[in-house]
Amino acid sequence: MSESSTAASAALHLFSYGLYAIGVRAGDERNAFTANWVAQVSSDPARVAVAVECDGRSAGMMRREGVFSVCVFGADQRKMAARLARPSERAPEKLAGYEHVDGPATGAPVLADCLAHVECRVRHVMELDDHVLFIGDVVGGGVRTDGEPLTLRGAGFRYG
Repeated sequence: MSESSTAASAALHLFSYGLYAIGVRAGDERNAFTANWVAQVSSDPARVAVAVECDGRSAGMMRREGVFSVCVFGADQRKMAARLARPSERAPEKLAGYEHVDGPATGAPVLADCLAHVECRVRHVMELDDHVLFIGDVVGGGVRTDGEPLTLRGAGFRYG
């Protein structure tokens, strides 16, 4: 790795990233995973983008069903974020043990204990090398509690 790409990588690790649970469904199947590359990309209409690993089970579910939820982890939910970050092959029933409901607007799973959530319908899909970028129209949401959101740095995680 060149000196400039090492410096660029170090700079990227200083970007502020939140940690989110992305809920997906396809038919009767439900899944959730931890994501940090999530951003609001438009306010009128409200749209959210999330980057998802191409080879993950959830990317296929999002393509098939066209819906997802974004749940904001609280600062005290590091263990939940770590569990949902595991690959589906190692943790096939990631939602087991976590209270969740199907969101009323999309049916995508919404975790009951998170600070807030939005539900989205996929508007655009863009293939990006090792990730797929899903841009979704926000069609519902809610705030359940006050608190501080969990960040990548605050959790002690490192990605990318």
